[in-house]
Amino acid sequence: MKILKISAFIFLLATCGLSAQSISEHALGLRLGDSDGFGAEISYQKSIARYNRLELDLGWRDSRNYDAFKLAAVYQWIHTLDGNFNWYYGVGGGLGSVDFSAGNNGPAPDGGLFIFGAGNIGIEYNFDIPLLLSLDFRPEIGLVGYDEFSDNFDFDIALGIRYQF
Repeated sequence: MKILKISAFIFLLATCGLSAQSISEHALGLRLGDSDGFGAEISYQKSIARYNRLELDLGWRDSRNYDAFKLAAVYQWIHTLDGNFNWYYGVGGGLGSVDFSAGNNGPAPDGGLFIFGAGNIGIEYNFDIPLLLSLDFRPEIGLVGYDEFSDNFDFDIALGIRYQF
């Protein structure tokens, strides 16, 4: 029975791999969403294998009250839905830093470095021109560092616009 379950699982993975289309070698663009006030991120995707890629996102915010940056890395598996539509999922994490400015209400709160883990699931459309649009959901959980982020679970939903080359 155990061998039958393992064989069925391997068959399922093989059929998922066969149904996926090849992905672009590189993609560069913006990921527009909001997670902890970071807003837009510069996004780069690099193909690792035929159906896998690494996505790197750099978000920063410079405001009157604080300065912050966040770097996320997610390893993704891509599968074809229909024609140019793909769906993908992945796992990763990242780090960031936040520094607060002193305001009218007294001294600035402590900031600092934080580390987080992330999952990722989304859908994308590959146009016939080198344009890729995506909508994804990235839940993030703080692991260590600055208390506001380390004890926090965030839902990040974003629209991605990338040029493929």
